[in-house]
Amino acid sequence: MIVVKTYTALLVIVRMSQPPKKEWLEKMERIVDRRWDNKNRWWTVPNQETTLRDFVMHFNNEPVIIEPDLLKKYHWIFENFTVKLPVDSTELIERMKMLMKLNGFSHRTLKAYSLHVKRFLDYSKVLAIQVETQHVEDYLIELIQKNCSHSYVNQALSALKFFMKDTCFRKDIVYQLPRPKKENKLPDVLNYSEVLKILGSLSNIKHKALLYLAYSSGLRVGEIVRLRIRDIDSERMVIHVRQSKGRKDRYTVLSESTLLLLRDYFKKERPEDWLFPGMDRRKHMTERSVQKVFEKAREQAGILKDVSIHSLRHSFATHLLEGGTDIRYIQELLGHQSSKTTEIYTHVSVRDARRIQSPLDRLLQDEGRGKSEKGKI
Repeated sequence: MIVVKTYTALLVIVRMSQPPKKEWLEKMERIVDRRWDNKNRWWTVPNQETTLRDFVMHFNNEPVIIEPDLLKKYHWIFENFTVKLPVDSTELIERMKMLMKLNGFSHRTLKAYSLHVKRFLDYSKVLAIQVETQHVEDYLIELIQKNCSHSYVNQALSALKFFMKDTCFRKDIVYQLPRPKKENKLPDVLNYSEVLKILGSLSNIKHKALLYLAYSSGLRVGEIVRLRIRDIDSERMVIHVRQSKGRKDRYTVLSESTLLLLRDYFKKERPEDWLFPGMDRRKHMTERSVQKVFEKAREQAGILKDVSIHSLRHSFATHLLEGGTDIRYIQELLGHQSSKTTEIYTHVSVRDARRIQSPLDRLLQDEGRGKSEKGKI
């Protein structure tokens, strides 16, 4: 599959299947003034009629996707050309995945976007080339009416924007669609005794080590399962978190009690590469497996709050803040790009709230004091 689209004053020619066939490269070399862009991994040619005629002459039998505006501008050149735009949803979604990989999207985002697009196409019951703005609007309204969170709806819109604009060259469909206003929700936090109950509820040393790390180092569940033995630096007492959210590395704190537990775990389980291998020891545990470990621990601890394993990360940040740790250090430990993300814990912390006396308590104290003084007279 070849894609032809405009790029400033040039045209871009991208071959979507890798590696390119020898005969395809030979055809490209026959086009005058073509240039290879090593950074973007595509060919560029002048945006002019003579170049396009040259391209059509050599690639007429290839399956090609032409950008709609370009097709409209040079319709007399392409009228006898074998232009093919995939109509099969599966093929289009696979093409989107390939584009996302080329753009450096994470595997998690790639999977989420693919599912959003599939749900949309199943809901709208139209081919991708037939999608109109109204179809997208109806789908987003349906999600909101189903009480999906605004962050979920926003992600769905981002997926559809990438799909329509970058995969189908239909930027007109989603260009002006508004995003739902971001919800101002506070994270669920466990108190100290609840954390202790959860950590103490499990006897399996591997499961206990997982939850100790989640709370003591403020790690995301995806970061925990992807830890390798070499990431635990016992001399510096830090954990090296590699290529996490936003493809960033960072260091976070390694607690002494967690290190002791990890040493016991290592002696018993003998992991070889992944700190927490799965059933197939060549692979790490799945995130869902760790979530189930937390759910079991929460039930055994008798915690009724609607919390998840991510709540241990929230609790880590909140308890550090209540303990007097500077919010800038907490931001670094959590790996937040913006301090505004970390500042949400100032709304959860009860450090300053404890100093404030409720007016009811003051009222009842004054009433009791008045009765006491009246009894003395």
